[in-house]
Amino acid sequence: MIKNVDAIVIGGGPAGLAAALSLKNNKIKKVLITERENSLGGILLQCIHNGFGLHRFKEELTGPEYAERYIEVLKNTNVEVLLNTCAIDIISIGTGKKIYLMSKSNGLIEVNAKAVILAMGCRERNRGNIAIPGSRPAGVMTAGLAQKLVNHYGYMPGKEIIILGSGDIGLIMARRMTWEGAKVKAVVELQPYPGGLNRNIVQCLDDYNIPLYLSHTITNIYGNERIRAVDVAPINEFREPLKENSFNITCDALLLSVGLIPENELSLNAGISLDKVTGGPLVDSNLMTNIAGIFACGNVLHVHDLVDWVSEEAENCGKSVSAYIKDTAVQKKGIPVKTENLVKYALPATLEQGKPGLISLRTIAPAENTTIIVVAGNSVLYKKTYKKIFPSEMQRIKIDKVPENTDVIHVFFE
Repeated sequence: MIKNVDAIVIGGGPAGLAAALSLKNNKIKKVLITERENSLGGILLQCIHNGFGLHRFKEELTGPEYAERYIEVLKNTNVEVLLNTCAIDIISIGTGKKIYLMSKSNGLIEVNAKAVILAMGCRERNRGNIAIPGSRPAGVMTAGLAQKLVNHYGYMPGKEIIILGSGDIGLIMARRMTWEGAKVKAVVELQPYPGGLNRNIVQCLDDYNIPLYLSHTITNIYGNERIRAVDVAPINEFREPLKENSFNITCDALLLSVGLIPENELSLNAGISLDKVTGGPLVDSNLMTNIAGIFACGNVLHVHDLVDWVSEEAENCGKSVSAYIKDTAVQKKGIPVKTENLVKYALPATLEQGKPGLISLRTIAPAENTTIIVVAGNSVLYKKTYKKIFPSEMQRIKIDKVPENTDVIHVFFE
């Protein structure tokens, strides 16, 4: 099967949906979404808790409700959707792109497109990524898998739960498992501060008296066919476990909430340069990668804390791709964005001279009474003071206009 389109969006989650609709709203005629699952919506479909859409729709929605808002609008367009279809390769041919897809029903599909939007989202780190010693019993899984088992299939992964990592999915699952009658015995966090949003610490742990062990880690897993216990130990300033101070907790399930990684295998195969910190593609202010015609948005670019920002970023990506396809994009000199003092990362990697810009960044560690400053030459482009700031909260900085006579933009905390 061979298809010819103007743009292909790889991934049908919140980023892919918003990007495809933005392409249609900007008069791009032939748009194709390819999604490896059997329905659109992505991770939102298993997030049945509320808290989505406050910025985008000015009301609290569950994950499926948020996705449905976009899916219903998409039904009224002629955007083509291929479900149960995986993208396996992207090849640049002249100014166009050849994308190879694979599906059980259609076999190998060749798509010729003028532009590609990467919107594959992210995946969870698993036990192999963090190398916990011990046996390999059943009952050890990522928090996202546990969420899917409970919310999609009504299957309880256990009755006595330990959660390693205090990421938002893990915190939400602590509450969810409690609601379903399980006993969440502890949340164990390597860092000296929580990894999730403060509101989730309060609503998911404090409200249910679930203990949170900061600066602790799991040093051993016990069990043959099924997990039966773990050893928990505090760590020193070098992140080495103090095993002499360890204690044992019995459990029948261990949920891992130890971070998210952008889905980057397809990007690597296409020759796209990746950011060493975020794990996602390096992009310019138009969200275009180092390969002309390939763009990226959403969690495949960097992990967001709110889906509302994913949708906004994807909408902007659609506008940029539309201008690229129509050949109306006026590319000015890209000014590199340099991060300093407490800034973990800042995106995009460059901003264009004479144009407005939007910088997304995270801090390395929690800080109090600190100021974010953005400087270009002798000009202060942005300055804002915070009483408290946390790594779990992404900051968004709007620059009215990037100066014409500057070579670098510095972003730092003071």
